[in-house]
Amino acid sequence: MNIVVVGGGRFRRSTAGALVKRGAGVSQLEQGAIPNPLAASGDHHRIIRRAYRANTGYGRLMSEAYDAWGELWGDLGRSHIDPRGFICVSLEDGDQADLYREGLEAGGYPFETFGPAEAARRYAFLEPELLRYVLFSRDGGALHCKRIAEDMAAWLRANGANIYENSRVASIDPDAGRVTLDTGETLSGDRVVVTAGAWVTKLFSRLVLDLTTYRTAVVYLDPPPELRQAWADAPVILKVGGPAQGYIVPPTGGGGLKFGTDRHKVQTSDADWNRDPVEGEGEAIRDLFAPPIAQLARHRVAQVVTCAYTFTQDEHFFASEEGRCLVVSPCSGHGYKFGASVGRRVADAVETGDTARLQTWLRAELP
Repeated sequence: MNIVVVGGGRFRRSTAGALVKRGAGVSQLEQGAIPNPLAASGDHHRIIRRAYRANTGYGRLMSEAYDAWGELWGDLGRSHIDPRGFICVSLEDGDQADLYREGLEAGGYPFETFGPAEAARRYAFLEPELLRYVLFSRDGGALHCKRIAEDMAAWLRANGANIYENSRVASIDPDAGRVTLDTGETLSGDRVVVTAGAWVTKLFSRLVLDLTTYRTAVVYLDPPPELRQAWADAPVILKVGGPAQGYIVPPTGGGGLKFGTDRHKVQTSDADWNRDPVEGEGEAIRDLFAPPIAQLARHRVAQVVTCAYTFTQDEHFFASEEGRCLVVSPCSGHGYKFGASVGRRVADAVETGDTARLQTWLRAELP
């Protein structure tokens, strides 16, 4: 079986790798370089964690996700995960920390909680005054995206896959299984797997009924000297309550101190729209984190990185069958941690033709 995989992000590489291991001939197309700085998965690091709200269903899929990452580390010959654990910071009753705590309790996953004074003692970058509590779990950390992308591309090439960088897809004929590049060149396959992230609606316009595209950004900060070691030793911060409703990834895997928030996003019809940072954007993201981050104004903006995501209304993953094409979208930033397991599941669907089972799993509905 010959498969054309459109897109070079985490889901695409995982799918390509799973198909190669099953003996398929694979051609993978990426519109930019690998890793692509415009791709949502092209950043330095992303969060992996066990915690999910109890009613989403995704918490129970994390065991499969960890198993799939373990298989990948075996293939690559080295691991690209920093298992430093994670915290949630609660500022008010009913915030995201409460919801994630309920999910951990429902799943029977262990965690600790610290009151304001103890939390500030452990994590010097937190101001204690407005804290309710801090939740800590060892079951999480950071994935090193750039290193994964580089090693996966090398592994795919070494194992017979054809990798086409800087190859932008202009159109897809789903019934013929034919992909046309903007150069006019065409590639055909028995199946086409399209995991083109926020660009997928450019290729299949009708999917705007299911997928909404947003432009967002993260900011990298240089902390004041007296807090650098505290940040270097910090766990990942899954959720900061209050105005931020954000997350923080400490320096790890070649990436710096990163702040991001769901509150900073703009709906757009074009994944390429306004991808350059605008003046003051980094400071605007940073300042959402006061409180509870100590000395926040002294955290200097080092870099702003924009990205684009698709979202479904309920933020569950999405798949659609279009002729010979299987279209898969991660839908929001929580998809990366499932990248390796999604790749295996997509390969199953290509091999068996059971797209309905894939869709059920992507919605976290399997018993």
